[in-house]
Amino acid sequence: MHPFLFFENPYFPIHVTYSWFVMIFLVAIAFLATRHISMIPGRIQNLMEVVMEGISGLIHDTMGPKGRPFFPLIATLALFILVSNLIAIVPGFEPPTSNLNTTAGLALVVFVMTHVVGIKEHGFAYIKQFLGPVWWMAPIMFPIEIISHLSRPLSLSLRLFGNMMGKELVLIIALVLAPLFVPLPIYVLKVFGGLIQTMVFTLLAMMYIGGALEEHH
Repeated sequence: MHPFLFFENPYFPIHVTYSWFVMIFLVAIAFLATRHISMIPGRIQNLMEVVMEGISGLIHDTMGPKGRPFFPLIATLALFILVSNLIAIVPGFEPPTSNLNTTAGLALVVFVMTHVVGIKEHGFAYIKQFLGPVWWMAPIMFPIEIISHLSRPLSLSLRLFGNMMGKELVLIIALVLAPLFVPLPIYVLKVFGGLIQTMVFTLLAMMYIGGALEEHH
């Protein structure tokens, strides 16, 4: 039984409650890390500085110098997904990323931002990429490109949702079959899987937005 059972109702699903819990947790950590910033950082400040520097370096390596303005978006996505995945190791807690509505919402943010950035950066030239290199290929290339771009949020959301839901089912089955011996390696697997899925989603988001920043010929 999860600790927020009393919040669950048809108008406020439990994955929304856990999403708010993750957001409040991240806000609290950010407050504690920045409350007394000093040249000799405390444990929380030091941890957050390492995490932020890691994300910043990853953005620079993946998107180049133009990716710096997207640090707030990418960092927010990465931290939200990471904490959402890792709360699954707490007995009774359900990761909001094991619900398709949550992962679809995250994927749609990336999808919309990708095309907003592309249009803002290149104007009408961004639309021309959907029409192919020559005008007479437009009837063929346009539906192919549309399907290709629409598949991105679908793959992003289903990949994260499927992996997190699968790990939840494996843990439940393991707890039923061997409650004393199996859970520990399963918990380790869940932590490792949560980290990997965060990295995959974040890297794909950076690649999609970075691709929209590049000039298309």
